[in-house]
Amino acid sequence: MTPRRARSRTVGVTLVCLAAGLLFGTSASLARDARPEPGDLVGLITQRDLEVRELSARADELRQDVDRLRAEQATSAAAVDQQQAEELAVGVGATAVSGPAVSVTLDDAGYSLDTLPEGYSVDDVVVHQQDLQGVVNALWAGGAEAVMVQDQRIVATSSVQCVGNTLYLQGRVYSPPFTVTAVGDPEALTAALAADPVVATYRDWADAVGLGYAVADLGETELPAYAGQVQPTHAQVVESR
Repeated sequence: MTPRRARSRTVGVTLVCLAAGLLFGTSASLARDARPEPGDLVGLITQRDLEVRELSARADELRQDVDRLRAEQATSAAAVDQQQAEELAVGVGATAVSGPAVSVTLDDAGYSLDTLPEGYSVDDVVVHQQDLQGVVNALWAGGAEAVMVQDQRIVATSSVQCVGNTLYLQGRVYSPPFTVTAVGDPEALTAALAADPVVATYRDWADAVGLGYAVADLGETELPAYAGQVQPTHAQVVESR
């Protein structure tokens, strides 16, 4: 019994050794086949380097495109802002305006108390605030780019006020005649004056009592910038109802 078991163990050990040798040999062969040859490795590195260079160059191009688009956008936005600023500057009178212009001159009739026509009072023969304001409004309605009364530009905060037969405008006092000048299309401005009902009423009185009313085409004219303060110096809160 004992010799047979020993022989069996010998045969088993031999088979295990053969199997292990076969396994190690196969693993070595696989490892040798998986490892790239030195020439293939150099080619792979060269190819990867070329791909990286191409991708880097493409990334640089895209980065330059982004920078260019950002610059164009900034320039475009700045141009739009500048254009809007210039348009607003004209609207608030912050810059001089040049162009074809017309003037409208209004004047008192020139009567004294002794020479007043029968049936008329002093108020009937002088220029009033609503007369001047009517002319200014008509010119704006006719598309005026800028309006000046006497020697002052009119802006949104301007107030045309008359005390007796004198004009109080933006801190200064003027006596008649009063001249309103507007830059714009002369035909459109003249048509707006002709169509305005307030101006039409004044013209009727001018014909009746001799008030002065004259419209002139001035050709190319420059109106100076508004020299006063644009922002209000005081305000009053209006309670909501």
